[in-house]
Amino acid sequence: MSNIANKQAICQVLMAAARTDKDIVALCSDSRGSGSFTPFADEFPSQFVETGIAEQNLVSIAAGLAKCGKKAYAVSPACFLSTRSYEQCKIDVAYSDTNVKLIGISGGVSYGALGMSHHSAQDIAAMSAIPNMRVYIPSDHLQTQKLTQALLKDNKPAYIRVGRNAVEPVYEDGNVPFEMDKANILCDGEDIAIIACGEMVRPARDAADLLKTEGVHATVVDMYCVKPLDEETLLKAVKNVRAVLTVEEHSPFGGLGSMVAQVIGRNCPKMVLNMALPDAPVITGTSREVFDYYGLNAPGIAKKAKDLLRACSSGECL
Repeated sequence: MSNIANKQAICQVLMAAARTDKDIVALCSDSRGSGSFTPFADEFPSQFVETGIAEQNLVSIAAGLAKCGKKAYAVSPACFLSTRSYEQCKIDVAYSDTNVKLIGISGGVSYGALGMSHHSAQDIAAMSAIPNMRVYIPSDHLQTQKLTQALLKDNKPAYIRVGRNAVEPVYEDGNVPFEMDKANILCDGEDIAIIACGEMVRPARDAADLLKTEGVHATVVDMYCVKPLDEETLLKAVKNVRAVLTVEEHSPFGGLGSMVAQVIGRNCPKMVLNMALPDAPVITGTSREVFDYYGLNAPGIAKKAKDLLRACSSGECL
């Protein structure tokens, strides 16, 4: 598989499975093109539902199909899926325990210049707050492929957030360690632990490489499973480090950073700092421009890690 967007990886896995499993159904809210599901709709018209721009109907229809024994995949922009149809996600999918996988495409700031109305910087907090809802944010198309294959084997609700464009892979084809609901430790270091998810994993790993050249050794964790959070791997990763830095494409409230801080505070208190988007309307621009502006890139993460370690040594507050 070449370097493709995560949403394309989801479509390819579902198409391969749908050729023998006629219970697989994909649903889109006028989003088959932006969600890369046009090939699925063309090859499996009887297993595809187009609701139009009606996200609430999208989720409810998916839940109804799931109750009839179908394996429903509802594909819609994350900014709308996680807000406009929030009640349907909560009641029709999670509370009713239906086999619906909610695919939030173009998550985070993927829509760039379209601005705050199209950014999804609150979805981790919102979806994680729903009982019985799992939340996954894979880091590249190879991990997305593994995750989608695993989700085909269960019948529980889940929300999967992916970006819009192809990103530089974290893993190598043929070498993708994957266990459902288990995070991956990408490298080990005794100075600081960097916990990241989604598109922030690759810059976090690159930041560790930069830090190593300056004599700072970082542990990097790919926490693709935001809920359920892999506490065992997290505690293993932070046990011997001096400080913890979390990195996410999300609001500073209620996301990965908040969850990590709760676990560490309860089990092994130490300084935790969260790098995230600001609590303000995000600037407009491409994903790369936005990340660079807020320091959500390898140099920015490396600098923040050094600032955090310096604060730990001096007793300062950041």
